[in-house]
Amino acid sequence: MGTGKTETAKLLAKQLKRQFVDMDDLIEAKEKMLISEIFKAKGEPYFRKVEKEAVSQLAGSTGLVIACGGGAFAKQDNIELMKKSGIVICLTSSPETILKRTQVSTHRPLLTVTDPKARIEELLKQREPFYAQAHYTIDADKLSVQQTVNAALACLNLK
Repeated sequence: MGTGKTETAKLLAKQLKRQFVDMDDLIEAKEKMLISEIFKAKGEPYFRKVEKEAVSQLAGSTGLVIACGGGAFAKQDNIELMKKSGIVICLTSSPETILKRTQVSTHRPLLTVTDPKARIEELLKQREPFYAQAHYTIDADKLSVQQTVNAALACLNLK
């Protein structure tokens, strides 16, 4: 979260003339509630189950640019399915940048804690071995959205 996945994926899809899908939007539409409400009403395990279903659904599609939540790529079965289905690019940023980008947001249930920076550091540490399995990693910490898209296009050998 806070690495620029959604904005980068939107612009990448536009430049590639492909359909953009935000997995969180897909889940919210299916569940008819916001992600934060799902977490509050049904808990994280339920959300992760629905998220896994979304990964399976999208894996059967072609020609998409998908922005998925960071937790979706922190489950080995999701990783394997995503990597078989397409090219996975992981965007990274420092905990400081992520905190700066997310602190104005009220819809991030994993960061509604006393010390969000410590939580970000904890999540990054937990998820690091999973994120390392992406086909490509782009450090988007100091990049604009367009620069991040350009880096993604280079990963895809399209620039």
